[in-house]
Amino acid sequence: RCRFLLEELAVSQARQLTVQMMQNPQVLAALQERLDGLVGSPSGYMESLPKVVKRRVNALKNLQVKCAQIEAKFYEEVHELERKYAALYQPLFDKRSDIIKAAYEPTDEECEWKADEEEKLTEEMKEKAKVEEEKKDEEKEDPKGIPEFWLTVFKNVDLLSEMLQEHDEPILKHLQDIKVKFSDPGQPMSFTLEFYFEPNDFFANQVLTKTYKMRSEPDEADPFSFDGPEIMGCTGCQIDWTKGKNVTLKTIKKKQKHKGRGTVRTITKTVPNDSFFNFFSPPEVPENGELDEDSEAILAADFEIGHFLRERIIPRAVLYFTGEAIEDDDDDYDEEGEEADDEEGEEEADEENDPDYDPKASDLCQ
Repeated sequence: RCRFLLEELAVSQARQLTVQMMQNPQVLAALQERLDGLVGSPSGYMESLPKVVKRRVNALKNLQVKCAQIEAKFYEEVHELERKYAALYQPLFDKRSDIIKAAYEPTDEECEWKADEEEKLTEEMKEKAKVEEEKKDEEKEDPKGIPEFWLTVFKNVDLLSEMLQEHDEPILKHLQDIKVKFSDPGQPMSFTLEFYFEPNDFFANQVLTKTYKMRSEPDEADPFSFDGPEIMGCTGCQIDWTKGKNVTLKTIKKKQKHKGRGTVRTITKTVPNDSFFNFFSPPEVPENGELDEDSEAILAADFEIGHFLRERIIPRAVLYFTGEAIEDDDDDYDEEGEEADDEEGEEEADEENDPDYDPKASDLCQ
């Protein structure tokens, strides 16, 4: 019985650990890379088959190529559906943008939000809260629209906040909208992220763009590798920076000593600077598709960000602004993470005292 209970405990802990791992994008990416290398190796049976059977296997492979071609058509139709529904969403997103930038003031009916039953207040409490809110509003200057909407979204999302630098924030306060635009019918599959800015002192552009090009058909040289559309490259745009405002560059001073005379001079150099706006200057993918490790890592992260903006941030921006989308994503992970951390801490403490002694196992055996 003791052994059975120990096995049950181990299975439970393994299950919790697995859930945590599956919710971590970095772990998933590493796991996928590992799995790709562990698919297996040929048994050698194919080589032992008679020629007449190998011919039939070739026929199956030709059928598989046709399956990949049909799958490519499926994804093309999915892209068409995305384009169709993007047009239906757009009026709602346009109204969202108008509210954010104070081009439209929503009506009382549009602003009414029905709270959950447990969150409802008594009429007396509501009236008191209303009076206090009106008093605060009188003391404050009435802001226009929803200030710093997109900057707050970026700061609330880890994937995006990691890109932000302090010098980026004053610029992103001028960001009014982000839209996604799909490629036209009959054109190669792609999507473009459009960042709309109000007039500002940092650059002349009203719109900054980033286009992601996708391949939606099997590679003729390796048709069996097709697994749906994949991003093949991306292009940014030129930012027309105001003189002295380019946050993607910084000026440093270096001292140089003359080898012969021993004199020292100070030189000024302009070098790249960390900034969110480097997002619009991705590494170029050469025609042969070969990249160095640094560029490959940058593009991999870039593709993840572009996909996340398109699939999650743009459609659900208000929920990332309020934090509700983040709470929904993290609820299960936090609870299981805390349990796993506690168990891990207990195990480490046990090992420090006596590697052969496990009080949990002892309790279960009694």
